Amino acid sequence: MGVHEHRSLLKDIGVDVERHAKMMEMGLESYKNQFMTQKNRPEAMKYFDWFMSEIQGQRIAEINELRKKKRPSIGAFCIFVPEEIIVGAGGACFGLCGGSPATIADAETELPRNICPLIKSAHGFKLQKTCAYTQSSDFIYGETTCEAKKKTWEILNKHHPVKVMNIPHMKREKDLKLWKEELVEFKEHIESITGEKLSLEEMKKGTKIVNEKREALQRLDRLRSMNKDIIPISGKDGLFVTQMGFLDDPVRYTQKVNELCDELEKRVENKISVFEEDTPRLIVLGTPFAPPNWKLHTAVETSGGAIINEESCIGHRYYKDNVNLDEVTTEDELMQKLLDKYSAVDCACFTPNAPRIDKILKMYKDRQADGVIYYTLSFCHTYNVEAHLVTQALEKEGIACLVIESDYSPEDAGQIKTRVEAFLESINFKKKATSFKKKQN
Repeated sequence: MGVHEHRSLLKDIGVDVERHAKMMEMGLESYKNQFMTQKNRPEAMKYFDWFMSEIQGQRIAEINELRKKKRPSIGAFCIFVPEEIIVGAGGACFGLCGGSPATIADAETELPRNICPLIKSAHGFKLQKTCAYTQSSDFIYGETTCEAKKKTWEILNKHHPVKVMNIPHMKREKDLKLWKEELVEFKEHIESITGEKLSLEEMKKGTKIVNEKREALQRLDRLRSMNKDIIPISGKDGLFVTQMGFLDDPVRYTQKVNELCDELEKRVENKISVFEEDTPRLIVLGTPFAPPNWKLHTAVETSGGAIINEESCIGHRYYKDNVNLDEVTTEDELMQKLLDKYSAVDCACFTPNAPRIDKILKMYKDRQADGVIYYTLSFCHTYNVEAHLVTQALEKEGIACLVIESDYSPEDAGQIKTRVEAFLESINFKKKATSFKKKQN
């Protein structure tokens, strides 16, 4: 199968089929060159290679089968979407296209040039009608995590239905009360699509499914990062698997991630690493990596470094917490537990946001990392400004840090690679000096 076999469906949902086919061809070629040429990949990555080939084909067909049954189909750009409610209603919650530079010129016919590339890329996909996920969504979930997004929803709503959830920027009692009301309203909006009342048991079932998905990702994170000498999977593959968690069916995805983890556990036992001994171990902090934004990971892992973890929305920030279903007997209790989980997300939209810094320092120590890269998209002011506080804390702890600001353009790939190479050289020098000092003592 493949995208070409689903041309009729794509046309029915309003996709610009010819333009879409050209973009998919370029995307699949890029994936083959960057991922499938890696040596010593786990066998279980074959499923994710297959999923990439069907990313806007078979998966789109599955989503549209759900729509025929009046199950909700919701597109999102943010991890604050309460996917437990959508899954509980038998629907699909998925991330929308937004990591490509190919749509930005179209977006700039309606949006200013100096806002973040993710927003422009996503908006451009809608104007071009080249994202089958956007075309398949009943509505786009918008949130209020930054000023540019808030205003973009008003413009995007001219082209596609958008439902905005107000995410407060502080976590005081009155802010959390408002947030809980927003969750209840979101559930009612989902019920308006299905025409049915969503029961407590259905929502608990949806929550259990999403909890299991996050547990599988937590397991993958531990296997990637917690063994000092063995890294059983590349950072690029680890990132890609995490990215696909926002698109795939959650039950099938959980099963495939756990199968991958079974293989990685055996690799660790047999001391099979995809990197040479003493390869610098890096954690990436900051803004999300929407596919096909693989630029930084490619630069690091073709320069002698390994990325062992992403402190990102497509990363640790998404899967670090689960919803506690213990002793939940009423809908109000479940909504409170959902609120507890989502309000623990340490997005830079919050002020103050000290827990994020504490988490980063703990992650660095637990994973015995050698350095961090603070990565932000251009014009992402919350993460760009918060970088000052984070890097200050890292400096105080003597942690090596490289700050990179970029967009989706390939033009700075060479410059980023040069900076990464210099950063890795400084880490290697420090490691050798530390080793020499220990021998002297």
